[in-house]
Amino acid sequence: METEIVKKGMDIASGMGEFLAPLVQGSLTQIAGMFEDKLKYMRWERQLRLIECSKEKLIALGIEEIEKPLPLKYAIPILQGATLEEDNDLQDLWINLLVNAVANKKIEIKRVYMDILERLSPMEATILQQIYTFSFEENRHVNFATDCLPERIYIYNGQKEKELKLKNDDIELALMNLARIGCIAPVRTIGGGELFTIINMTLLGYKFFEACTL
Repeated sequence: METEIVKKGMDIASGMGEFLAPLVQGSLTQIAGMFEDKLKYMRWERQLRLIECSKEKLIALGIEEIEKPLPLKYAIPILQGATLEEDNDLQDLWINLLVNAVANKKIEIKRVYMDILERLSPMEATILQQIYTFSFEENRHVNFATDCLPERIYIYNGQKEKELKLKNDDIELALMNLARIGCIAPVRTIGGGELFTIINMTLLGYKFFEACTL
């Protein structure tokens, strides 16, 4: 079994070398080796940051002994996601999820939180943070206007919907993805369409944000 795994790994490295050969100067062996070394270094670097940041946050919370160890079904995807994430802000969300999972008895970790994190871009994470800094209990049925994103989001004050315009397509795509994964809910038009200039909080979005926030 181990021999088969090693062979598959060699085949992948060889295939990557062949793919890069026309694009980069150097031999196939050099290219494949450089690619493999870079991946190892990047993964090691992210693992090191994960360990250091997790320890710092546990110390800040006064946690000296873990009383709620993670089941493997949660530990593996969290650690994998955290060590593969290259953006520091997104990796911090993975780290917060890990710390909450082992240190916060009030938060119940669910697999869907990891699924959401895997699908978030830095902009989408920023938008979620702006939305859910508002109290969920007080504003769960309140409309929010998104025309000032990515700088800020605010409670919709009743101005004409036609006056609200998103700044660019990237923001609309980010809002569409957040709606797709259940973290926000767009207001629907009379004809059944989705209006992303006005959105609402969701219970899933709130619970996810809570799980990823210390």
